[in-house]
Amino acid sequence: MQLFRPGANSVAVAVIVALLVLPGAALGLTYALWASPYATGQNLVVSQPVPFSHKHHAGDLGLDCRMCHTDVEKGQFAGLPATHICMTCHSQIWTNAQMLEPVRNSLASGQPLHWNRVNRLPDYVFFDHSIHIAKGVGCSSCHGAVDQMPLTQQAQPLTMGWCLSCHRHPEQFVRPRADVFNMRWTPPADQQMQGARLIRDYHIHTQHLLDCSTCHR
Repeated sequence: MQLFRPGANSVAVAVIVALLVLPGAALGLTYALWASPYATGQNLVVSQPVPFSHKHHAGDLGLDCRMCHTDVEKGQFAGLPATHICMTCHSQIWTNAQMLEPVRNSLASGQPLHWNRVNRLPDYVFFDHSIHIAKGVGCSSCHGAVDQMPLTQQAQPLTMGWCLSCHRHPEQFVRPRADVFNMRWTPPADQQMQGARLIRDYHIHTQHLLDCSTCHR
């Protein structure tokens, strides 16, 4: 008496293959999703109370990063522009522009604008802008060509692996301090040699860059 149909062998083989393949496929899909812009936020534009254009202000007009991000050289956070900084110019130009109404309301009410963070790290990660600036890490290395962004977006994944790629080989990324805020800077042909020299000159202690306590305190 035949207990199984002729196709039973095929079904059994398919089940066995699925049991072997599906866990790996599920793991791979999870990893791909975790590394995708959906999880990292890379290249995504964040809505803001005012459609501020870095391309216009930093690119076309040539405003220095430090005019708005006043704490970037001395603080853990780069800082966001207070309303009076915006009004330094906009009390004279584009004074009645519709898009600047939230800025004028902020000045009148004394309530600061609520800007939404574009580059966000987890709370368990310690990051200090000032030490990176002091050691020759340029704005564009992490933030991309901000001066070409009509609406600001996160240029890099900001994952642990991405951070470690720099901490493992800082000589590939450090630049002269005079060029830290130069958005058009590109590594020279002898970047490896120049970077190694800057590491010595700037007293970058590479032996501790991969310590857990460097970023997790």
